[in-house]
Amino acid sequence: MSSRRDYRGNRAALFDDIEEGGIRAASSYSSHEIDEHENDRALEGLSDRVLMLKRLTGDIHEEVDGHNRMLDRMGNDMDSSRGILSGTMDKFKMVFETKSSRKMLTLVASFVVLFLVVYYLTR
Repeated sequence: MSSRRDYRGNRAALFDDIEEGGIRAASSYSSHEIDEHENDRALEGLSDRVLMLKRLTGDIHEEVDGHNRMLDRMGNDMDSSRGILSGTMDKFKMVFETKSSRKMLTLVASFVVLFLVVYYLTR
């Protein structure tokens, strides 16, 4: 059994200088230096990916901010139109509650019809 260990130990000593099917370069880098070089390449690749992700998330952040501003403006516009519409409805209620005459009803109906005609003509 000891001869087997000697054979493995001698074999390891024989092939110490061969790396991945070829003979190691004359500058004889140590395995630590090779590992450092591979780590540096991997680190550069990761830093490139991180930069790409930062740019991507920055673009997404700008897009989300733009959409939030647009939704805020839309909400403000809806609030103002709701106020105008409620004022108009209050005036209609006042007109229909007083029941002053048929003239007022025909006037309101003619405005609605006129509005619809203009709306369909402009479409």
